Amino acid sequence: MITSVSENGDGKKFISHVPGYWSRDGGIAPELWNDWKWQLKNRVTSLAQLEKHLELSDEERSGVLLSGDKLALAVTPHFFNLLPRDNPEDAIRRQVIPRIEETWTSPYDMADPCGEDSHMPVPGLVHRYPDRVLFLVTDRCASYCRYCTRSRVVSGVGEQELHTNFEEAFRYLEAHTEVRDVLLSGGDALIFSDDKLDKLLSRLRSIPHIEFLRIGTRVPIFLPQRITRELCAILAKYHPLWMSVHVNHPRELTIEVKHALERLANAGIPLGDTGEISSALDECACESSARADD
Repeated sequence: MITSVSENGDGKKFISHVPGYWSRDGGIAPELWNDWKWQLKNRVTSLAQLEKHLELSDEERSGVLLSGDKLALAVTPHFFNLLPRDNPEDAIRRQVIPRIEETWTSPYDMADPCGEDSHMPVPGLVHRYPDRVLFLVTDRCASYCRYCTRSRVVSGVGEQELHTNFEEAFRYLEAHTEVRDVLLSGGDALIFSDDKLDKLLSRLRSIPHIEFLRIGTRVPIFLPQRITRELCAILAKYHPLWMSVHVNHPRELTIEVKHALERLANAGIPLGDTGEISSALDECACESSARADD
């Protein structure tokens, strides 16, 4: 059943779409639905699963059949519930459902459009600016954005493989005292287990000259169930720590996402948004601004 909560009676609502497409056969038990590991295990990853729930366009069907050669298809049940059944041009649906246009090429295409590979002194560590580095800690995400600028390495089916050497990266950071700021990305570090993430952050915090830790993530949006009190307690040990989430459309701000972001904020983590700008999303720019003001 779709439920909503209205804030201050002003008509702005945060909506839960549970159980959505998972309402058949009595739905999913809440303890399973709210388990982030269940969400990952039950992601939509195949054409058969898509066709069970959505009316696919020819462009989408062809794109899905070819997605195993560039960027994998994977959408968490939570996020999949935001997709309309019969509108392939929907801004959220276009973020995660492959289309045949992904296979089109032009002379101007670049495998590495951000020029990261040429600034990688050790595998998985990008050092382009003097005092900060980008640490690519994994090639996996909760769901895969079709516009990903690292599709060459993300998801495990691209033209390159990510082979991050953690110990070599730590040694490099220890030797380069000019580095003050480390941004964890990939992939998405928040799909790590609590223990693995704790050890990674602890190791980085043991390097005296590193002042700031940042995490770039869509997990609070794709997989809000991951933002547990236990995770927030771990993150809170490593302040100053910032987080850049990634909201592209106001419909992504469900009740579950609201609660996840509140838990992060209550743990003292400053939150920023790095929303994507694209033609498919221009239609909702004004609506996004209105929700951001709430």
